Amino acid sequence: MNILCTPLYETQLKEILSLFANEDFKAAKAFKLYLDTIIINIQTKAHKYKSSIYFNDENIRDIQHEEYTVVFFEDKVNQNYLLISIIRR
Repeated sequence: MNILCTPLYETQLKEILSLFANEDFKAAKAFKLYLDTIIINIQTKAHKYKSSIYFNDENIRDIQHEEYTVVFFEDKVNQNYLLISIIRR
């Protein structure tokens, strides 16, 4: 399985990391490292996460980390995970 990102996700992540870096660079690095760890392990833990509150589709799930939610889609046909967005709760 591949893990892919939408342009929206990439843009939102850059904005969040930029805000973090302005306040505390170490916090930005820690946030990104933890997020990367979650994403790398998404293949083995995808069903651990609850269905998204933003979509009515059981293949779209939410990963909650700190005050942010990463929304991802499990594409079983093409065997991909698509990171849709990262939003502040």
